[in-house]
Amino acid sequence: MTQRALDSSGEQTPGSPRPAMIDAGAELDPVHPVDLPPSGHRATGLTTAEVAERVARGEVNDVPVRSSRSLTEIVRANVFTRFNLIIGVLWVIMLFVAPIQDSLFGFVIVANTGIGIIQEWRAKRTLDSLAVIGEAKPTVRRDGVAAEVSTHEIVLGDVIELGPGDKVVVDGTVAEADSLEVDESLLTGEADPVLKRPGDPVMSGSFVVAGGGAFTATKVGREAYAAQLAEEASRFTLVHSELRSGISTILKYVTWMMVPTAIGLIISQLVVKDNNFKDSVARTVGGIVPMIPEGLVLLTSVAFAIGVVRLGRKQCLVQELPAIEGLARVDVVCLDKTGTLTEGGMDITEVRPLNGSDEAYVHQVLRSLGSSDPRPNASLQAIIDAYPAGGDGKAAWTVTEAMPFSSARKYSGAAFTETDGTSSAWLLGAPDVLLPEGDPTLDEIEHLNEQGLRVLLLARVPSGELDAPDAAEGDVPTALVVLEQRLRPDAAETLKYFAQQNVATKVISGDNAVSVGAVAGKLGLAGAENTLDARRMPTDPDEMATAMEQNAVFGRVTPQQKRDMVAALQSRGHTVAMTGDGVNDVLALKDADIGVSMGSGSEATRAVAQIVLLNNSFATLPSVVAEGRRVIGNITRVATLFLTKTVYSVLLAILVVCSQVEYPFLPRHLTLLATLTIGVPAFFLALAPNKERAQPHFVRRVMRYAIPSGVIAAAATFTTYLIARHHYSGPGALEAETSAATLTLFLVAMWVLAIIARPYTWWRIGLVAAMGLGFLIVLVVPWLQDFFALKLVGTTLPWTAVGIAVAAAALLELSWRWVGRRFGA
Repeated sequence: MTQRALDSSGEQTPGSPRPAMIDAGAELDPVHPVDLPPSGHRATGLTTAEVAERVARGEVNDVPVRSSRSLTEIVRANVFTRFNLIIGVLWVIMLFVAPIQDSLFGFVIVANTGIGIIQEWRAKRTLDSLAVIGEAKPTVRRDGVAAEVSTHEIVLGDVIELGPGDKVVVDGTVAEADSLEVDESLLTGEADPVLKRPGDPVMSGSFVVAGGGAFTATKVGREAYAAQLAEEASRFTLVHSELRSGISTILKYVTWMMVPTAIGLIISQLVVKDNNFKDSVARTVGGIVPMIPEGLVLLTSVAFAIGVVRLGRKQCLVQELPAIEGLARVDVVCLDKTGTLTEGGMDITEVRPLNGSDEAYVHQVLRSLGSSDPRPNASLQAIIDAYPAGGDGKAAWTVTEAMPFSSARKYSGAAFTETDGTSSAWLLGAPDVLLPEGDPTLDEIEHLNEQGLRVLLLARVPSGELDAPDAAEGDVPTALVVLEQRLRPDAAETLKYFAQQNVATKVISGDNAVSVGAVAGKLGLAGAENTLDARRMPTDPDEMATAMEQNAVFGRVTPQQKRDMVAALQSRGHTVAMTGDGVNDVLALKDADIGVSMGSGSEATRAVAQIVLLNNSFATLPSVVAEGRRVIGNITRVATLFLTKTVYSVLLAILVVCSQVEYPFLPRHLTLLATLTIGVPAFFLALAPNKERAQPHFVRRVMRYAIPSGVIAAAATFTTYLIARHHYSGPGALEAETSAATLTLFLVAMWVLAIIARPYTWWRIGLVAAMGLGFLIVLVVPWLQDFFALKLVGTTLPWTAVGIAVAAAALLELSWRWVGRRFGA
């Protein structure tokens, strides 16, 4: 399992070191001694005066929430790059030795870098504001009253309440425990929950999986364990991104090619030809600058940043930017039924007494069970709504023991002293867990499950330890509680979207498989009839992977099984996204390629998820997938433009060195070409809609097209240049030769753009046409001719240049089609 540390807000940060194992019996070392309440007594918490005193002493949980890079880091990352350094040096040289038009490439870099900083700053503001919205507020007791406060307002000695799904936000010592089970897997890697009793330590970063209680804060701020782990970490990362790592790989190879080529070009232009010094420097720089695909890195950052802003407007918090890319690559989505396909609430449709039980007595039992749990789950809340305390003029019985619901055991329980003084103990949970196989009641339940109804069994058990492993043995079935789940109105459309996009959907639930399948069937899930009870799931990873691929709905899944299922799918090469909102989803969310949590979900699920749907709408997922596909598909397209330029620039420099001729272009020529055939169109193409499914092997896919395109462009351009050198003579010969070569290179580069712009829409055609019109204007307007040193001389060579470009365009079409057939589009 990949370990993730937590930052101070509870968010995961990749790359942090794995913490040491926690000794559950170790004593905490508080900054200042903290008075703990006597065991068994309810802690009232600090008084307002005590809180003010601790704030004055600085004993506050004041670790700053670092949800993104600071403005200084953004500026530094965009300005101080390897290629900006190279271009900056060349720009300074050109300002001294050539006219300002040969230094335009420097101004373009300044503008592009500024755009990158502004866009990333906008993304940071969006991310930070959404992080505040999604921040959990723990319940703290002060002056004997429980109230929610922000995490950074907690002070040393505060009494903080805990319930299922709550995250431990600071280190402390348990003051109260009611079957309190804490999962410390985020810190230790151990998945088994730890039973906590009064006096036991709890560590920040762990979370409650069952039961409830309260703890006293003994370490806050940077003294807290999780804060220490996250001191150097930041959630704003671009790691685990094939796109970014692929671009880094490309840039590494470009650097290795660029250095020897640039050295050869310098020697060729300054020494061998013995030209005018300033002109030689200008042409040397003109050969080096276009080798650098500087805009590719910038455009990728801008595309990611705009993606964050777009999703932020839809109340989708992207906690790690690669999640945008990752979800676009997903081919299997694992959904938890409750809270994802269904809304959190449920309604009781029927209560069926069993074995001659008195209906009024059953109602009283349910009323008392509802009063036994201060933090009811959705099922118990439905019972409370139907049988509130005081309903029918009857009070709930006295609770003598309570056992909260656990997703591992699939039931909850409570023991009571009834109004007549007798004692009774009850379990409420999954019928197929509480009843033995073959029990005739299961047939009745199966029929209800087939209708998509959820059924709980109320069973009486002998008085004893409710949380004992054999507590359900000897139980007497008393009633069936039939619940109807509220379907999310947008779930059906979302499932349909995934089916259209060839993304397999697996519904994984702790409920009965047949019931879950019926719910999925109502929503139109393909293969909803293929259900499997996870208790019959093979344990062998390969066999489990086969079962996962063959079935669509899985019921009675334990939290550990959810995790194993994700791993089994990943072992078959699937990219898996997992959605959920409950504590039982945390393990699977952590291990999935992309974890998606609902905003109303438990604090633990929001802590481990890369994407949080703050509006709690499963229907937002298609927007995230679409955004990821837009970013990856478009960057893959425009990367071909940038790298085609790099390839033809390197080859032209090599051909010039080998031929011992002047480099044909000044920086102004290539600035013009790059702006019209790459810079402006790439910006629009990178932000355009794109629904293509993300494909792996980014570097391989881009270079398959960039290398032949660059070779053809370089060959055609150099051929025109050599022909022009034999055709023109006299004082203005070099300018005429350059103009002819520039025309050929522009036309070939435009054809590459025209291929990449496909499939055509009105605005794509308009974009390509506008770029062609821009070059035509330069050729016909006298002052622009002088500014860019471009003037076509005669008719023979210009038309020859056009003919060579047409032949190159035909070769481009053939090569692209061959690559598409040979390697796949």
